[in-house]
Amino acid sequence: MSFFERFKNKYVTLLGAGVSNKPLIKMLSDAGARVNVRDKKSIEDLGETGKALMEAGADFTVGDGYLDDISGEYVFRSPGFRPDIEPLAKAVAGGSVLTSEMKMFLENAPCPVIGITGSDGKSTTTTLTSKILEASGENCFLGGNIGEPLLHRIDNMKETDVVAAELSSFQLMDIDAHFDCAVIKNVTPNHLNWHVDMDEYIEAKARILNHCRRAVLNYDDEVCRALSENARCEELYWFSRKMLPEEVFSDKVGGAYAHEGYIWVREPGKAEAVKVLETSKILLPGEHNMENYATAIAATWGRASVSAICDVAENFGGVKHRMEFVREKDGVRFYNSSIDSSPTRTAAAISSFKTPIIVILGGCDKNIPFEPLADALCAHGSVKAAVLTGETMEKIESAIRGHKDFEKSNIKLICEKDFRAATIAAANAAESGDAVLLTPACASFDAFENFERRGECFRDIVKEL
Repeated sequence: MSFFERFKNKYVTLLGAGVSNKPLIKMLSDAGARVNVRDKKSIEDLGETGKALMEAGADFTVGDGYLDDISGEYVFRSPGFRPDIEPLAKAVAGGSVLTSEMKMFLENAPCPVIGITGSDGKSTTTTLTSKILEASGENCFLGGNIGEPLLHRIDNMKETDVVAAELSSFQLMDIDAHFDCAVIKNVTPNHLNWHVDMDEYIEAKARILNHCRRAVLNYDDEVCRALSENARCEELYWFSRKMLPEEVFSDKVGGAYAHEGYIWVREPGKAEAVKVLETSKILLPGEHNMENYATAIAATWGRASVSAICDVAENFGGVKHRMEFVREKDGVRFYNSSIDSSPTRTAAAISSFKTPIIVILGGCDKNIPFEPLADALCAHGSVKAAVLTGETMEKIESAIRGHKDFEKSNIKLICEKDFRAATIAAANAAESGDAVLLTPACASFDAFENFERRGECFRDIVKEL
């Protein structure tokens, strides 16, 4: 029996016609559910998506009153909607089951799930996890907060398969599911325009540790170390950019770490570590990618082969919009890292470059402090110019100019509110041998639908130069 047959003749409401709900709407309609889609955008603004969903049999509630009188036996929220908003509370009080595409999937997944969350690096780590498993002969489904949603594919999954799922704090807020492996990359200030405060953000991330066979946590991150104390897991693997201290290991605690040019793994209860991967063979640049590999290795250890890990390291060139090489023109190399939506991500991206760089910064304000960004820029030594753009332009400029080392850093600041003008200004500021890096340190929603569209726009402008 198809998973979706349980919704036959049920009244199902979906909040938002975006990425997570779009394929779900068709599956529900095809299964005989009565589907109501609620979105602030008009049918016209939804364009081809709206037309396709209407053809699939959905009816719509749109415009300013789209959250009024929500009902239905099931209500699926998309990640952008907090689960505790008043209209949803009223729906639950009226008997609706509040869920989401990811929540429903995790509660019914027929195979092991490796869940990966964190403030930075989770997309690359999730992709590496998937690629390592596939190279090891596993049938792996990649999805969640990256790429394609998972629930509409559930009927194609077998017990012998495995899922690599990227999970955002938005998705995790109301999830209490079991994971075969639960990974937290790091926890730094992010999405504080959506979460009530930092404590709530941390609490959302920590939910992934409620029930898991293996927890994989960042030993170099203070929050992760604190969260480990309450992790409900059978075994714990630490990961680190440097050798882990002997005292962390035990019968239930292992680790994966970089040391003396290699990534090593030490299993719980073992006295010796195994040399797995020569770090110089990793195609992706930057120390943070050594950490990403250590994380993915810890998450897949026991399933993955060493040869598969090495093969992926030597051939995987990166995920789109994550340190993606766009082109070289007149000796200037252009890189798209539009995914960098926080100061810590931008700091990691900048640290990958030893050559002179011009960075493009700015976007939607998430109420994150920019002082750490100023620290990274002024300490780098090779940042020639920072082109500031978007809604946060003035806030970033103030943080950089206010830094104690700004004057001696000799960083030229260029302000261009318009994204196209900012990209062209960055190109004009570069000389042969320089790199131009889009690494915004902010979300995209002031000017773009998502970070992918921002990255695509950057690519298009660069290719037109």
